[in-house]
Amino acid sequence: MAFSSRSLAFSFLFLAIQTLFFLSQAQVPDSETFKFVNEGEFGYYIVEYDGNYRALDTFAAPFQLCFYNTTPNAYTLALRMALVHSESLFRWVWEANRGNPVGENATLTFGKDGNLVLADADGRIAWQTNTANKGVVGLKLFSNGNMVLRDAKGNFVWQSFDYPTDTLLVGQSLRLGSKLVSRASPENNVNGPYSFVAEPKQLGLYYKSSNSPKPLLFFSSSEWFNITKGTLVNATFSVSEHDDGYAYYFELDAHLAKPTGSVGRYLSWSKYNGTSTLLRLGIDGNIRLYTYNDKVDVGAWEMTYILFNRDSGDVSECQLPERCGKFGLCEDSQCVACPLPSGLMGWSKTCEPVKVTSCKASDFYYYKLEGVDHFLSRYTKGDGPVKESNCASKCTKDCKCMGYFYHKDTSRCWIAYDLKTLTRVENSGHVGYIKAPKKQ
Repeated sequence: MAFSSRSLAFSFLFLAIQTLFFLSQAQVPDSETFKFVNEGEFGYYIVEYDGNYRALDTFAAPFQLCFYNTTPNAYTLALRMALVHSESLFRWVWEANRGNPVGENATLTFGKDGNLVLADADGRIAWQTNTANKGVVGLKLFSNGNMVLRDAKGNFVWQSFDYPTDTLLVGQSLRLGSKLVSRASPENNVNGPYSFVAEPKQLGLYYKSSNSPKPLLFFSSSEWFNITKGTLVNATFSVSEHDDGYAYYFELDAHLAKPTGSVGRYLSWSKYNGTSTLLRLGIDGNIRLYTYNDKVDVGAWEMTYILFNRDSGDVSECQLPERCGKFGLCEDSQCVACPLPSGLMGWSKTCEPVKVTSCKASDFYYYKLEGVDHFLSRYTKGDGPVKESNCASKCTKDCKCMGYFYHKDTSRCWIAYDLKTLTRVENSGHVGYIKAPKKQ
């Protein structure tokens, strides 16, 4: 028995060494290697965020690999979606180096060792696939927008679908622990404050502010489906054909483990081939579907779904943290008031909370708002049941607390590190208390 165990262990070791040897010997053929330099004339079609771009040879309709920028000499390597003949907006569906741009004469190199490397002109590596000597023999961009590095057997050693930016394409999954992250602004290509996160029991939308110790949940997939048993493995954006091609249904399918199973959410549909559709976490924190119809010459994009929609969305736009900018009271998806210590004033984009500069309890007070909810209260439990005085005390002792919200019917308390958009509700027992400085 001992001899058999040693023989088995030796066989596994030999197989592992043999596998590593073959991987190290596998190389990309010279005909498959390339080096693209970021130089030359810009493309002349319209792209998202009003940027400049240079198209590379890597192409599979309707996708193409490009360098693009929205500020001079700060380029992102990205995949664009759309075709020239439609004269429609090119949308960026995947980015390699968001927040770490390269300059003019940067290079994208795919060498014999199988590593794909983006480097600045001075040699600084901005991004790479880390696939050197791992058996890669080729690169391929598929017509579904997935860019892959494959081995000799056709297995994917690396794929762009595993590293989403702010977009999911049809067939792409958001795996447990991974997330979409919004762009900061049209001009500024760095991570924004919003994220769409795959967690064990939900898909959650979060808002991160500089004052908050952790991201704030403002939407949960419990609005779509409940995961009562099992743990989320991934959520896949899918499209299915119905009525002999007269309709295409868009769905988000959650796959579970322990026990295995699945739950899904129908989102919307299109009346034409919807396989060229993307799911985007926008700069404003909203989730939208954009469907591309390459049979249309002009205006090929249609927004086929929006999560926070004043007309027919799953939830009101008032639930978006920045719907009313830095501060505002929202009702029926509209910003209706600027809730200041002096009362409910007319709302404008300049509305913001009165600054409290001291942490001493003697230097500030709370003013009360009745019939209001903070965006936290819909999808988080808060603290409680607790007394309203204890809720107040907790905020008073916390210098970063900007106010607290209390539900008298459930005795639950929410401490707010950022106020942003408050929602007017009919229940007058839902109250908010906002910090304001005492007059000197």
